[in-house]
Amino acid sequence: MSVSDDPALSRDDVAYLAGLARIDLTDAELDHLAPQLGVILDSVAVVGEVADADIPPMSHAVPTSNVFRADEVRPGLTHEEALSGAPQEEQQRFSVPRILTEEA
Repeated sequence: MSVSDDPALSRDDVAYLAGLARIDLTDAELDHLAPQLGVILDSVAVVGEVADADIPPMSHAVPTSNVFRADEVRPGLTHEEALSGAPQEEQQRFSVPRILTEEA
């Protein structure tokens, strides 16, 4: 099933690919998709011919860099500070009214 040997995909090729992808296609869908997938493969082959050996493969047209800061351990809030605005607390935790019953 090489593009260079025969650019047109057969209906059986599409059925085989659909089976690998676990996609159930009807006969009409197989007939409709075979020529479309052939065009896609031809287009990819043209792009492959244009690519030059001295041009490295890339995922973006412009360079990218990591914008995340480094992980640093920093002091956090104490229990008292975290619960200072809580309307109610119980055992150093926020206390909220129950909204679900035990039946669920």
